[in-house]
Amino acid sequence: MASEQGNPAIETVGTNPTGLWGLTNQERHRRIGNANGYDGTAPDAVVLVNAQDVADPAWVRHIAAHPGMVLTLGGVPALAHARDGAEADRLREAMLGSQAMSDISQLEVLRFEDGPTIENKQLRKRETPFLMPLEPGTVRAIERASYFGAYKGVTDILTKYLWPEWALVLTRIAARIGMTPNMVTAIGAILCVAATVAFAYGHYWAGMAMGLVFMVLDTVDGKLARCTITSSWWGNIFDHGIDLVHPPFWWWFWATGLVYWGLALDTTTFWLAQGAIQGGYLVQRLIEGVFMRRNGMMHIHVWRRFDSQFRLITARRNPNMVILFVSMLFGRPDLGIIAVAWWSVASLVVHVIQLIQAEIARARKGSQLTSWLAGDDA
Repeated sequence: MASEQGNPAIETVGTNPTGLWGLTNQERHRRIGNANGYDGTAPDAVVLVNAQDVADPAWVRHIAAHPGMVLTLGGVPALAHARDGAEADRLREAMLGSQAMSDISQLEVLRFEDGPTIENKQLRKRETPFLMPLEPGTVRAIERASYFGAYKGVTDILTKYLWPEWALVLTRIAARIGMTPNMVTAIGAILCVAATVAFAYGHYWAGMAMGLVFMVLDTVDGKLARCTITSSWWGNIFDHGIDLVHPPFWWWFWATGLVYWGLALDTTTFWLAQGAIQGGYLVQRLIEGVFMRRNGMMHIHVWRRFDSQFRLITARRNPNMVILFVSMLFGRPDLGIIAVAWWSVASLVVHVIQLIQAEIARARKGSQLTSWLAGDDA
């Protein structure tokens, strides 16, 4: 982690021929180091990672932020932040010999077996990230652990419960054939546009089918980036830009496509529904942005337990698609878009109340709010 004294270097101790997500352990750690700026500008400081083990990148970041901390597995150091050359030599010796250190009096030792937890702010959850021995027989289990470890703790109901297993299979395939996350995003973008066109012509079932594949791929690209440590500035903009921009077009063209079903909304109802949906979407996003700026970039959805639970169903793309899917089962896509409008208004009201409550709590506390995931419900 960055500090006034600079950043530690990162070093893989030992060798291991077993790969993970198509990467050697050495290459994986090199990518983690590059992604987090572990460039060795802090004199003598080094984050040592045992080549015989694989840890979630969250563990690497945590250890890097705490000089003198060691994470052990079976008593053997798996990750360690050495503060000087002598300390680094002792830790390397223990890792290479697969043995415990003889003197730990000056170190802060975390035993993985004790289940220590850390807050993963990137994924909005508190957890005990995975740490496992890397052997041919453990690769699939590690890949599964790293994949699910890359899931946000707070997200919508479909992403959380419906397609994680589908996306895992696709993520494995993409990694094996060498696809990049941006390639997956590009395929998803094409399907997203195709779904929009289908909605415009009233081909709702076809549009939802393409939209479903797009939504699954929207999970795959992010998981592939995190599992293969290939996140990039452009990839982040590409992925999140599509996520941010396309929903209003879906809802607009769903409404205009009703004419092909003989269910076109009258002018007043059309504009009221679109005003509720488009305005509700925009204002909810603005509220989320204000909350983040006021509270150290913490998301509104992770403040309290209720906020995280409401994120499962709030009026975002995936929950809205559930509403529209149900309406199609009854052959009434017109009622579906009207229901989305009402749900957008209800969700907006909840967001406004959340922001007001946050400002009151912030005034009482006299500082930024903290997430319940960090063990503080305030």
